[in-house]
Amino acid sequence: MKRLILIFGIIIFSGINYRFIVPQDPYRITVVVIDAGHGGHDPGALGKNSKEKNIALNVALKFGHYIELNFKDVKVIFTRQTDEFIELYRRAQIANQANADLFISIHCNSNESSKASGTEAWIMGLHKSSANLRVAQTENASILLEANHDEKYNNFNPNSPASYISFSLFQSAFRDQSIDFATKVESEFKTNAQRLDRGVKEAGFLVLWKTAMPAILIETGFISNAEEEKYLNSEQGQNQLAASIFKAFKKYKFEMEGERYQKSEEKNSTKDANIITQENKTNTDVTNNISKPNNLNSDIIFGVQFATTSDKKPASSASFKGIDDMWNYYHSGFYKYVSGRYDSIEKAAIQLSKIRELGFSDAFVVAFIGGKRISPNEAMNILKNQADKK
Repeated sequence: MKRLILIFGIIIFSGINYRFIVPQDPYRITVVVIDAGHGGHDPGALGKNSKEKNIALNVALKFGHYIELNFKDVKVIFTRQTDEFIELYRRAQIANQANADLFISIHCNSNESSKASGTEAWIMGLHKSSANLRVAQTENASILLEANHDEKYNNFNPNSPASYISFSLFQSAFRDQSIDFATKVESEFKTNAQRLDRGVKEAGFLVLWKTAMPAILIETGFISNAEEEKYLNSEQGQNQLAASIFKAFKKYKFEMEGERYQKSEEKNSTKDANIITQENKTNTDVTNNISKPNNLNSDIIFGVQFATTSDKKPASSASFKGIDDMWNYYHSGFYKYVSGRYDSIEKAAIQLSKIRELGFSDAFVVAFIGGKRISPNEAMNILKNQADKK
C-alpha cells in the first residue's frame, strides 16, 4: 500500500505521465487518426498512370480496415475517406480534437530521377540535407492551394528555405515515440513488402507540426519510378503496404501497453488473408554500456530518457549540463540519452522530476533487461512475477 501511495505522490508532484509507470492502469492506444495525403484539386505527385492522392487514399483505407478488423478497442478516424481536399492545418486539428494517440499521414514520393525507389518514414524536425528539404517542400506545397494560406500559416512560404528556420526551435514531446513507430514501419516495409528501406528521416512537415501526439509521415514509394508506380497502383502492392503499416502499429501498440509480442497471438487475432504473419527480428542496436551496476539486485534497469540526436554528443556538452549519471544507447540511427540506472520505477520517477526541472520537459521513464529496451510496464510485470515466485 505504501508503495502505491509513493508512486501516486510522485505522479502528483512531478507531473509524470502515469501511463509509463502504473501497470494497474496501463497506457492504451484507443484512437488513431489516419491521414491520406492530398485529395480533391490537389493531386499530389503525378506518375505516368496514377496520382498520389488516389494511392494514398487506398492504402490509408486498407490500413484502417485492418485495425478495425483486429482491434475492437481502437477507434479509427480518417481525415478523408473520399477524393476531397482537406487543408493541412485541419488534418492536425482533427487529430488534436479527437485526442488521438497516434497520427499517420500516408503519401507517395517523387524524384527527378526515374531510378529513385524505396520507402521512407518521416518525423517532425529540422532537415539536415537539401534532399530532405525538397521532400518537405513538395508535401508542404499543398498549402498554396488553400484560400488565405498566408493568414493561416503566418506567411509561411513552403518554397523558401528561410521559412523553415523556425522549425529549429521545435522539439516534439513525442519525438522518441514517433521515431520508434517510424522505425517499426520501415522494418516491416523491408521484411514483409520487400521494399528498399531508405530509413527514418526528419524535416519540417506542416501536417506534423502541430500534432499533439506521436506522429509520422510515410512515403510508400516513388511514383516517378515506372516499376514502383506499377507496384503502388496494384491491389497486391497496396495490400502489402497497408499490412506492413498495420504490423508495425500492432507491435508499437503492444510495446506501449506493456504486452509482449506473441507470434501465436497474431495468428489467432489476424482475420484478413492479406495481413502477413511473418515475425520480424527486433531491429535494436544497443551499445554495451547498458550494464547492471553491482549495487543492483535486479536484472531490470530503469532510467530517464531525456534527449535523442542523430549525431552523438559528448557527455561534456553544454546541452547536458547538470545531468547526473548520463549514458547513451544507439538505436535505428539515433543516439538516445539516459540518466540513472535504478532497480525500481520509484527511484527513476524521482530522477524524472529532477530532469524535467532542468528543462527536459519531454523526458520519460525507460526500462531495459539484458541490454534490450522494454516498456516500464513490462519491466514492472517481470519484477512482480519474480517476487511472486519467491
